[in-house]
Amino acid sequence: MTPTEATNQAAAKPSGMQRVKRAARNVLDINQWYFRSAGGWKRPAFYNIDETYPALRELDRNYLVIREELEEILKQRDQLPRYHDLAKSEQYISGTIDADKDWKVFMLRSLAGKPEANQKKCPKTTALLDKIPNVYQAFFSILDPGKSIPAHCGTYLGYLRYHLGLIVPKNNPPFMRVNTEIHTWEEGKSILFDDSWEHEVYNKSDGLRVVLIVDFLRPMPVHLHAANVMLTHILGRYSEEAKQVLANIKKYS
Repeated sequence: MTPTEATNQAAAKPSGMQRVKRAARNVLDINQWYFRSAGGWKRPAFYNIDETYPALRELDRNYLVIREELEEILKQRDQLPRYHDLAKSEQYISGTIDADKDWKVFMLRSLAGKPEANQKKCPKTTALLDKIPNVYQAFFSILDPGKSIPAHCGTYLGYLRYHLGLIVPKNNPPFMRVNTEIHTWEEGKSILFDDSWEHEVYNKSDGLRVVLIVDFLRPMPVHLHAANVMLTHILGRYSEEAKQVLANIKKYS
């Protein structure tokens, strides 16, 4: 599928009240607190990094440093976990489409805490992430050649997601649709988008695609930010699912 076909397909999907009802079933009730602040149904798919969270530019400036540490990790790619090996809730997006191929991850931050063994393997990238406020998850996202990710929505409006292209095949480069907008990754280039919109990845290339993913708390008014901190860094961190993910990360470290 081409980027144009993906855009046309997204535009042809149900809209209006049907879309509202479907989306409402897929989000947490707590999202009602954040919805208006985020822009409601008119919220952007993609954000301007310099206007929204300029601290992320520190990662852009150190693209080569991050990539160098990634290349060492990739030497043991066969031993890395698939996304759904860490979190069973990711089985659909990680293990169903192109199931004979893998979406592997190398976690540097998780909701439940910092995987120290992984961070020691990437000390420079870890130090860069430590400079950025409000980060709660960060990982290398590694897609096999020909591995795509089906359409899905993040379930929580409390964060935004950053991608930094680290390895991108030049032949038929992979691209992502977010809502009705298309982005094709480029090495050394970054994007910031709203993961709560429906999005999907098309990778029909013949090479590995790797991006650094960083999730951080969505910028919001003080009272909503305080609620977000409580829900993610306090309540979320001690949830059984978060603790199980951290335990699974340690199994592969």
